[in-house]
Amino acid sequence: MSRLLIIGCGGVAQVAIQKCCQNSEVFTEIMIASRTKSKCDEMKARLEGKTNTLIETAQVDADKVEELIALIQSYQPDAVLNVALPYQDLTIMDACLACKVDYIDTANYEAEDTEDPVWRAIYEKRCKELGFSAYFDYSWQWAYRERFEEAGITALLGSGFDPGVTSVYTAYALKHYFDEIHTIDILDCNGGDHGYAFATNFNPEINLREVSAPGSYWEDGRWVEVAPMSIKRTYDFPEVGMKDMYLLHHEEIESLAKNVPGIKRIRFFMTFGQSYLDHMRCLEDVGMLGTAPIMFEGREIVPIQFLKALLPDPATLGPRTVGKTNIGCIFTGVKDGVEKTIYIYNVCDHQECYKEVGSQAISYTTGVPAMIGAMLVVNGAWKKPGVFNVEEFDPDPYMDALNQWGLPWVVCENPKVVE
Repeated sequence: MSRLLIIGCGGVAQVAIQKCCQNSEVFTEIMIASRTKSKCDEMKARLEGKTNTLIETAQVDADKVEELIALIQSYQPDAVLNVALPYQDLTIMDACLACKVDYIDTANYEAEDTEDPVWRAIYEKRCKELGFSAYFDYSWQWAYRERFEEAGITALLGSGFDPGVTSVYTAYALKHYFDEIHTIDILDCNGGDHGYAFATNFNPEINLREVSAPGSYWEDGRWVEVAPMSIKRTYDFPEVGMKDMYLLHHEEIESLAKNVPGIKRIRFFMTFGQSYLDHMRCLEDVGMLGTAPIMFEGREIVPIQFLKALLPDPATLGPRTVGKTNIGCIFTGVKDGVEKTIYIYNVCDHQECYKEVGSQAISYTTGVPAMIGAMLVVNGAWKKPGVFNVEEFDPDPYMDALNQWGLPWVVCENPKVVE
């Protein structure tokens, strides 16, 4: 039995909330807190009478540590699940630290204002030292390790799908299939069609910043950075078919490079259709992906935030999205002196997700692992003082829970590898 505070009520959060309510033996009580309390109240109304979990709601500004502390002290949760924006990771971690309560999230910290001079100085130093220029990295959250250890609480970072499940797949492969993993290719394929000329499947601001940034991969102990979308491959995804995919920088590369001994190369690929790429390049060319404020008719606006207001809300894509996703990892390495290759993946159907929880598969594949990560922390299976990425724990209970809660996985021996 546990009490969980869930911060956020967007598309991913709504899946995580429903999954917690399905798992009422573990999550006997939850509180949904967001800047817009009416969204939390609507979610509560949808679930009442369908779950044994006791649901409360609250308003909170997750940018304000004092508000978060007051809410945590008032509600007294066993853990806090952060499914808000990556911009708010540090304020929520600060509040958890002050209240000595466990913390779980799905994505690593990213600065909202990339022109802030204090953040910029640290960022530019990191770019020079580490060799990749993505705006998001784990250093900010890893810096909390000693303080969480001293407080005797757990911070579980990146319990989404990628990062998250892909990292657990890695730990599982290393435990059960390899003595040493040499290469990892993480493949994220969305074969869904929502019918819009252009829309993003998760928060547009985060999505477009990620995709328009330079790509990078880990090879032979260092980062290799390349121009955005400059490395393209084609892959035949089980149950989806042949798709074009492009190399991106992605956060789990950073933690896996640190936590997988003997690793020689890690790459991340995501599929995109030509229409998406054409729209994105056009928007970038005219400055609509900019993160620095500009003056418009006497008031300050941030271009990418204005664009977000124009695009379809990802939480509304569920009813109209058809097709499947396929997300997984291809591993090469050695077992008992013999080279081997395996592919661990999940296939998720957009319409099946919508029937179950009213969302498309992108939100589902992140929201389910968010619940699983929280469950393993509160039930003690993954609880120890400090700050950890998911691959640092025993993968077996997480893998079992994926099968139980809607994300069954497949192990394919000797798959086709990516060139």
